Amino acid sequence: MSQAVRTPLVIVCGIAREAVRAVVHQREFRGRGTAVIHHDLSAVGEGIVRRRLCVHGCSQESVLELAHCCVSCTVREDLLPLLVELAARPSVERIVLHLDPSLEPEAICWELQHVVVGEAVAAEWVAVEGVLTVVSHAEWLDQATGDQPLAEVGPRHGIGIVGDDERTLAQLVVGQAEFADAIVLAGAAPDAWRAARTSAVLDRLAPLAPRVPLAELNVEHLLAAIPTSARRGVVDGAHDPLLRGQPPFDADAGVSLVLFEDRRPFHPERLHEAIDVLLDGVVRTKGRLWLASQPDTALWLESAGGGLRVGHAGPWLAALDDEAWMEQDPQRRAMAAVRWDAEFGDRAQEIVVLAHRASPEDIEAALRGALLTDAELVAGWDSWRQLTDPFGGWHTDPCVDTDTAGDSYVDSRNAEYGGPNRIEE
Repeated sequence: MSQAVRTPLVIVCGIAREAVRAVVHQREFRGRGTAVIHHDLSAVGEGIVRRRLCVHGCSQESVLELAHCCVSCTVREDLLPLLVELAARPSVERIVLHLDPSLEPEAICWELQHVVVGEAVAAEWVAVEGVLTVVSHAEWLDQATGDQPLAEVGPRHGIGIVGDDERTLAQLVVGQAEFADAIVLAGAAPDAWRAARTSAVLDRLAPLAPRVPLAELNVEHLLAAIPTSARRGVVDGAHDPLLRGQPPFDADAGVSLVLFEDRRPFHPERLHEAIDVLLDGVVRTKGRLWLASQPDTALWLESAGGGLRVGHAGPWLAALDDEAWMEQDPQRRAMAAVRWDAEFGDRAQEIVVLAHRASPEDIEAALRGALLTDAELVAGWDSWRQLTDPFGGWHTDPCVDTDTAGDSYVDSRNAEYGGPNRIEE
């Protein structure tokens, strides 16, 4: 059972802990009718999660034990029922979810939409009014383009880490900013050039998100400025359009977008060798891959700074029988029909690269050089399947539960894609 009018939910995230706290403490979020939830994971290494709940200005704290040695299980099992319970209260008019710096809003929103609580998913009780991401104007660009493991640099930012968290700092901060409906800029850039480059990256990473300095923040005005076309918690599938909000393709302050498309499959070994081009001078890469050695399976590639993931994105439509075809999303089938190839069907390369120092020409050349040559192409499908494939192994964490959610907050999105990912350094 759900309620007819869903309770608005605002999600506030970012790794600038004090600035995030300043947003959550805005007057509009502290009055009667508002509930604020925060799971503090700073002591998660000791097996402790502290949950703070403030309703109508009255606070209470609970200490949770780490369930199954898994952060996502612990937060999920506590957060989702709590959201439903608060949304059912007539006195609660808005819920503010203050995310710990280590959490990404996309994973939370996936669980809102897919994990059943009682008889319904939590998204039938709450509606995401907006995801507000706080970005440090002075530090974010360096954080978003580095390759530091989160386990090494996290403690400097008060980020609690569990042993199996293999993310980089870049993967965390880029994911937080990319999923934002609005961005709050904390502090000042060290110079005009850094400000221009950060702005150019955010224009392309989150083109629909209005931005405002923290010193000028008016929460209600910022929420009202979020366009109607914003995602508001909607998690894209692996076969949805890669570009949201029509980001600019013209270069600005050395920042550019590269869209690589081709009908030929990649040679798996050459792609593996070429993939470094996506990890140096690049802020973000995401896209669908067609490997000659795996002709029936689409792969999903996603990078941020120096960290990269490759995972299954389910079958190509061309590999399905009629019954399975009809079970696929109608929008995906319609888009595929427009671009259908007589031999390859919907199989194709489609990759978007957001570069801040790398040459677009070098990226294009490296990816094109990894495609099958004319001679390899005519050798045929049976020959392609025999190619050595470095992408052939897939890692599964102990906590996987694809019937309800992903294996962790790092990888929850992959449950929708049909399988966990593999980490490529």
